[in-house]
Amino acid sequence: MDTHGRSGDPLRVLNGEIVGCTRCPRLVAHREAVALAPPRRFRGERYAARPLSGFGDRRARLLLIGLAPAAHGGNRTGRIFTGDRSGDWLFRALWEARFASQAESARADDGLRLRDAYVTAAVRCAPPGNKPTTREMRRCEPYLLRELELLRRVRVVMALGRIAWQAYLRARRLLGRPLPGRAPAFAHGAVVRFADGTTLIGSYHPSQQNTFTGKLTRPMFRRVFTAASRALTGRARRPAAGRSDRGRGLDARISRAAPSRPSRPAPLDGLGHAPRPHS
Repeated sequence: MDTHGRSGDPLRVLNGEIVGCTRCPRLVAHREAVALAPPRRFRGERYAARPLSGFGDRRARLLLIGLAPAAHGGNRTGRIFTGDRSGDWLFRALWEARFASQAESARADDGLRLRDAYVTAAVRCAPPGNKPTTREMRRCEPYLLRELELLRRVRVVMALGRIAWQAYLRARRLLGRPLPGRAPAFAHGAVVRFADGTTLIGSYHPSQQNTFTGKLTRPMFRRVFTAASRALTGRARRPAAGRSDRGRGLDARISRAAPSRPSRPAPLDGLGHAPRPHS
């Protein structure tokens, strides 16, 4: 389903705002610079070199949150997780779990469709060294807040990496959604169930750094998608720990998150900004 462009549809309007964003000068400069000097394997290709919105099924119950587009992946193809090794892992896992129409995605126009799933990121531009600054993350944060408000059927959130995990927990706090008294720790396979019925699942990011070193294996990745599918069907249980999981100290403990105190959602301005809470 098309979720881009200008219309009266709030999600399409939001995505149109995202792809036109120029709020972070460092990120604008970087995403455009890499497009002018691509590696040999991509020479001659025209890079999108713009911020990337989320994509997928607007009625999705599963939301996946990554860190940011890859400089020569999404920044090149114009769709997040498309055209790089991380996307190869992600879309195969989504396809195996029946959330995707195909196992591979090389281009934004390759026919991939997501079913009951939506993919987004904490930061929308490719950052230098894959490391956005805190200020850049805060400038991008309103987009994630608005997505969470617009994707009203989401029941399971999968955080791909520690930064995505922390970004989602912070977004819940800014939106006034229930949180546990202590912030849940990130771990591959960690599961948190919140009082509003939402389930958060942690996974190592399918980056080359993690997959090439064996920190994340395909069986480990499949298990978190099995946990997500079970949570959506009401058959949630602790993800099974394989040999490689135990060897790396997988923390698959399940937390039941009760709200610390009733709170009203923080008011958002036109870009989705919420007042920063007092520490």
